Amino acid sequence: MQRSRRQFLAASAGAMAAGIPAAYGLTSGVRLGVAPKKLHILILGGTAYLGPEVVEAAMARGHTVTLFNRGRTRPELFGDLEKLQGNRDPEKHAIENDPTSPKGLTQLQGRRFDAVIDNSGYVPRIVRASAELLAPNTGYYLFVSTVSVYKRDDVPHDDESGELATMEDPTNENVQAHYGALKALCEQAMEAVMPGRCATVRPGLIVGPGDWTNRWMYWPRRISEGGEVLAPGDGTDRVQLIDVRDLAEFMVKMIEEKTTGTFNTLGPQGGLTMREMLEQVRKGVGSDASFTWVDTAFLQSQKVSAWMDMPLWIPMQGSYAGIGTRSVARAEKAGLRFRPVSETAKAALDWYAGLTDDQKQRYGGRFSREREREVLAAWRDRDR
Repeated sequence: MQRSRRQFLAASAGAMAAGIPAAYGLTSGVRLGVAPKKLHILILGGTAYLGPEVVEAAMARGHTVTLFNRGRTRPELFGDLEKLQGNRDPEKHAIENDPTSPKGLTQLQGRRFDAVIDNSGYVPRIVRASAELLAPNTGYYLFVSTVSVYKRDDVPHDDESGELATMEDPTNENVQAHYGALKALCEQAMEAVMPGRCATVRPGLIVGPGDWTNRWMYWPRRISEGGEVLAPGDGTDRVQLIDVRDLAEFMVKMIEEKTTGTFNTLGPQGGLTMREMLEQVRKGVGSDASFTWVDTAFLQSQKVSAWMDMPLWIPMQGSYAGIGTRSVARAEKAGLRFRPVSETAKAALDWYAGLTDDQKQRYGGRFSREREREVLAAWRDRDR
């Protein structure tokens, strides 16, 4: 199961890097006031899921934002911002098959920024090159990493000092195979170039409006339909999730205060139980759905997989004994705040309702209504 979950996270990250359909919209839930000091922020990326929310949060605070990306993902976004196009890999041209286009971040050579947000770093070689080019004229570097940098999930309440994933060949750039280990090396590459002027956030499952990955979105969609809903386990397994808008606002706050260090950004301290999470989703979407809790052993016998078929759920046993409990005390002390899951669920469902029928097709998921009915029927008939 460890491998499946990490491969799924890596695949999602790779899809984000590759781009998403232009019509997958942006919603803003910014709660910040105007900043006392206006900054010029460079975002490497900025047009996929987390990026636009960071742009919105920064602009709401009155900051100036420059975007640098390949121009593939929703290029129509933020038409009033400075947008530079390029491939940040110093070994590749900005536009594929165009040998005359600039390589790497050469368009940013000599440009001054108060801060940079690295929202698209997956390979340590590229992150190091970016940090080296920007360091002389940039005061602060914020890297978006992942909770997958941790080697193990069996230690309850583990914090940022937890053991990190490693790889035998650090030059291997296969992101899907070595997602967590490569992200850990990216963190180290950035810190080596900009010591004392950088920070890392390590989110886990980022949820909310704009989430096209069909991970957590399964629950608001399914619960909003009502009826009997299959709920995995006994409801006591713990989960951690963060609203994309909460993460974006925290990142802007970190930049303004030049907060350094490494921060888990996963969800409220101690997480929620699966039961608490589903109850909040039901409240948020205004549903009369009922939950039938089906135990882990039975789901396994029915070949219903944790995380993949039942998003966000992983039984807290064995190598996952600490899942859903990782400490976020450091981030909360630095100002990270969480809106209720019910609010996130409502905003996510409202966003989903605005999609076209064709766009909604990609949210079919692996666990269909037919499969749910089949498993529930088998659960009711188990004693026979």
